[in-house]
Amino acid sequence: MLDLHRLRLLRELKHRGTLAAVAEALSYSPSSISQQLSVLEREAGVPLLEPVGRRVRLTAQAEILVAHTEAVLERLERAEADLAASLRDMTGVLRVAAFQTAALALVPDALSALRDAHPRLRVEITQREPESALPSLLARDFDLVITEEYPGDPSPRPAGIEYAELGADEISLALPEPPPQGTGLRELAETPWVMEPAGTASRRWATRLCRTAGFEPDVRFESTDLLLHLRLVERGHAAALLPGLVWSGRPPTVPVVPLPAADRTRRLFTAARRGGGSHPAVRAFRDALAGGFASRG
Repeated sequence: MLDLHRLRLLRELKHRGTLAAVAEALSYSPSSISQQLSVLEREAGVPLLEPVGRRVRLTAQAEILVAHTEAVLERLERAEADLAASLRDMTGVLRVAAFQTAALALVPDALSALRDAHPRLRVEITQREPESALPSLLARDFDLVITEEYPGDPSPRPAGIEYAELGADEISLALPEPPPQGTGLRELAETPWVMEPAGTASRRWATRLCRTAGFEPDVRFESTDLLLHLRLVERGHAAALLPGLVWSGRPPTVPVVPLPAADRTRRLFTAARRGGGSHPAVRAFRDALAGGFASRG
């Protein structure tokens, strides 16, 4: 009989990549993780790991075991959700990851709604960009992730995650001073820009937008902090592409120009592990977010 605890360690290794990362996440020593996986190899009767330089990778047989482990854990997620739904009071801990603008504009109101409706539910929030938050969701570091998708840049959707659309957030061109009538992206070819770092969905989208307008943006400032983007625009140092959530319902503090209709809207989603989306706490937080998003006006 294969041991579920050891199977989960193998699954953790697939998602976290190294024995050291698994050990750190689970508060074990790397040698202890290695010993447990060696026992699992003996139980399975086949090699599960093979060396690749200083690291290890899963064999084809290990991948088969991980796939079955995922199915078992999904079933357990559903069992936990059903158990929680049978209780009168909502309790426990809900761990949520949210990117910055969602954390600023949507999460506080959702927390207030849940505090009033379910005072015994503990909600823990971590600010995390989707690129790292979604793998951490699969690794069970979070129960729910708020994520985004930019026009023309659909994100991969792992089979183990279920998504629920939250709504649309319009992005505008933010300028350090009032522009002449008819100013658009093409007129900003010589202007300094602030953008998110290379490799992010936002940066790919913004770069494509500028190239379509006929120029390569002069990116002098890089940060995932959109409040820094806003401050640089306010101080006259750069132009930026800022989503509506930056204003958190307040009027813009800098001149803004609409973008072309096909390129101006990012979509927001919540993501949960398959089987975990039916958990009452996850549903309650999703409902609170949706209610706050719809009332932004």
